[in-house]
Amino acid sequence: MTQHASTAKPQLLHLVFGGELKDLDGHEFRDLEHVDFVGVFPDYQSAYAAWKSAAQRSVDNAMMRYFIVHLHRLLEPNGAKPSEQPAPTP
Repeated sequence: MTQHASTAKPQLLHLVFGGELKDLDGHEFRDLEHVDFVGVFPDYQSAYAAWKSAAQRSVDNAMMRYFIVHLHRLLEPNGAKPSEQPAPTP
């Protein structure tokens, strides 16, 4: 059964990624070529489940960290729909 557009949950994209950090107090990766891009997820709940799974797989490496990025906030920083956002100025 398909959902109608008016009853469908909004797609709020989240990116899950991680890697080995240079320092536990920062967010700089030791080697960008080995950053693990877990995936892009349509909601926070599924992103959290993927984050938790990835973090548990790397529990033996204290320098390994995974993050969830709220892509929907970057795409719509003011909570406005793309059609409602002001046009970029040159």
